Amino acid sequence: MGFPKGFLWGGATAANQCEGGYNEGGRGLANVDVVPLGEDRFPIITGKMNHLAFDEDHFYPAKEAIDMYHHFKEDIKLFGEMGFKTYRLSIAWSRIFPKGDEAEPNEAGLKFYEDLFNECHKYGIEPLVTITHFDCPIHLIKEYGGWKNRKLVDFYENLVRVLFTRYKGLVKYWLTFNEINMILHAPFMGAGLTFEDGEDQELAKYTAAHHELLASARATKIAHEIDPENQVGCMMAGAVYYPYSCRPGDVWAAYEDARDEYYLIDVQARGEYPRYFLKRLERKGIALPIEDGDLAFLKENTVDFVSFSYYATRVSVGDDNDEVEFTASNIFDSVKNPYLESSEWGWQIDPLGFRTTLNSLYDRYQKPLFVVENGLGAVDTPDENSYVADDYRIDYMAKHVDAMRDAIDIDGVEVLGYTSWGCIDLVSAGTGEMKKRYGFIYVDRDNEGNGTLKRTPKKSFNWYKQVIASNGEDTSWQKD
Repeated sequence: MGFPKGFLWGGATAANQCEGGYNEGGRGLANVDVVPLGEDRFPIITGKMNHLAFDEDHFYPAKEAIDMYHHFKEDIKLFGEMGFKTYRLSIAWSRIFPKGDEAEPNEAGLKFYEDLFNECHKYGIEPLVTITHFDCPIHLIKEYGGWKNRKLVDFYENLVRVLFTRYKGLVKYWLTFNEINMILHAPFMGAGLTFEDGEDQELAKYTAAHHELLASARATKIAHEIDPENQVGCMMAGAVYYPYSCRPGDVWAAYEDARDEYYLIDVQARGEYPRYFLKRLERKGIALPIEDGDLAFLKENTVDFVSFSYYATRVSVGDDNDEVEFTASNIFDSVKNPYLESSEWGWQIDPLGFRTTLNSLYDRYQKPLFVVENGLGAVDTPDENSYVADDYRIDYMAKHVDAMRDAIDIDGVEVLGYTSWGCIDLVSAGTGEMKKRYGFIYVDRDNEGNGTLKRTPKKSFNWYKQVIASNGEDTSWQKD
């Protein structure tokens, strides 16, 4: 059987990592714009250093990124050549509402995305739109404290009403928040959270998460009211946790770590907070800002499908086991798995873990899944014609596509589609680098913003075209 008929093959990007045009078309500034390249990036995205404006001391890659704002027609044409059935992209909130709290939207921003969606349909590509891919307008952070303030639920509702109304008939697949669990690990990048000295940061993060969950439920309800054809999904940074050993402490640590990531999706997909999570907050003395009607509203407005990103599995270790080595350069702490190879950034490569993750999520939620990020970040070395023979990327992706086929065909997991991450080279969210490339299309731009921005298909471009044309049956390739 293999992949089902109508399987949605495609690629994924985020506005803040590819769009650029940060000060064009009436767009306002957002948290994702002011995160710089360099050693201060990680302290800023994790909320350890407050930084809400540009300065002369840093380079800000999101300002221009790969300038898709001016190149989207060229880029979507290339996606069409590969045969994309869907293209996952995100809306820049501050392009629609520059400050975030205006009563009326910015028409220039709305027109930009309308033109982009029409360009997708020109090539038979169905847009899959992330409403908020980490974006939070700076004004909302300064004026209201960001998602710690319940008023943001109303501002988000204003945004989604405009989007669902304006793009009715153009977009039917929506994601409410990208990697919603990232709010716990990178709170400024994930949700624009900043902290004052002495502030209870755990309370702030759980409060903000509750507000995002309410906003997601409102979006789901409104989407279905405006257009019954709309399909709304949640999204998490997904991966199974392996215990480092069969020591009971390691096994329990893996179980606990997995539940930490699940709880937000439990609310969006099942409609209620899990009891283990509420008991944990009780022990910590943290009271969620739950108002009358919140829990019933969450229960009544669950998502239609569950989407997730997958790059690597993770390994957990108990408190009584300190003789371990951790992986490098990943927002999620993980012990190094000695049985796996690693990418140049220390992310461990595990196709079977992808199949396990698919099964784990489907077993838990019994809802259709959508793989909206998967890929290999690597240093690409182009030849004199800007061509990249990225056999390493094809090898990674072929094995993951094969594992996904097994999950569908052998295990019976229901999967709607697959959008590889960074289908065109873009700025890395974690490091801010351009040299950490994921794409099938090489973009001539370096870490410091130099380059012509010329687009050149890589070897993987034709490989993925073959995969899509065969509906995932032909993942073969020949090494150069």
